[in-house]
Amino acid sequence: MLKIINLETTYNDIVLALKGISIEITPGQIVTLLGANGAGKTTTINTISGIRKTINLEVEEGSLEFEGDILTHKEPFEIVAKGIIQVPEGRRIFAEMTVDENLKIGSYTLSDRGEFIKLREKVFAFFPILAERTTQLAGYMSGGEQQMLAIARALVAHPKVIMLDEPSLGLAPLIVQEIFEIIQRINQEENLTLLLVEQNANMALSISHYGYIMENGRIVMEGPSDELRQDKDIREFYLGLSETGQRKNYRDIKHYKRRKRWLS
Repeated sequence: MLKIINLETTYNDIVLALKGISIEITPGQIVTLLGANGAGKTTTINTISGIRKTINLEVEEGSLEFEGDILTHKEPFEIVAKGIIQVPEGRRIFAEMTVDENLKIGSYTLSDRGEFIKLREKVFAFFPILAERTTQLAGYMSGGEQQMLAIARALVAHPKVIMLDEPSLGLAPLIVQEIFEIIQRINQEENLTLLLVEQNANMALSISHYGYIMENGRIVMEGPSDELRQDKDIREFYLGLSETGQRKNYRDIKHYKRRKRWLS
C-alpha cells in the first residue's frame, strides 16, 4: 500500500538524516516505527507527508510509492488528497478554535457535507468526550483530550492511512493506555492502516502487527511485532528487561552501547 524505497534525505543540504531506509506498510495493519530521539522517525513521516519545504528537508535518493503512485516530490495537499493524514507530535490542534471547528478543518478535502456529519458521528463513537465538548475551545482541554481531538481531526478526513507521531508524548500512563486502546479499535473496526511512531516500545509493539527499529537514520531490525517483543536485543535496549525478564537499572551506567551487529 505504502512503500519507502532506499530513501535518503538531508537537512539544509548538509545533514544526512535518512540513510537509505526501506519500509513497506500493508493495508489494514498497524506498523510501528521505533527508535530513540534523533533516530529519524519523525523525519520519515515528515518526508511521507510532504512538509519538506517548511523544514529544509530534501529527498536525495529513493522514492515513496502509495497505491502505485509516486509521491516523492508531491505537495502536502496532494498527499492529503490521496488519503495519507499525519497526526503530528505535540498534537498541534488549533487552540483558539472549538472542537467542532477543528473537526471541520480536518474535513476540508470532503466535498459532501453529509459525509462529514456521518464521519463526525463515527468519531464521537470512538471519543464520546468530544461529543460533549463540541463548543469548547480546544486550548482549554486536557492533554489527553487534545490528543483525542488530533486523532479525530484526522479521521474526519476519511483517510486511507493515518501516521501518528508520538501519541503518548506528555500523557499520564492511564491516558496513554486509553489512547492506545482506541487506536487499536480504530484499526480493527474501520480496517484502517496506521503508521505509529513511538518511543513507548512496549505499548506500540503490543498493538501493532509489524515493526521497524531505527538507529541513526537506518533500519537496523524489522519483523512481526510479537517476534520483536521476544527478541533479546529489543527486550534489553527498548523494554529495559534482562534475559530473565527482570527490569534493568541503568542509573549507574555511564555508557550503554548497542551491539556491534546493530551497526553493521
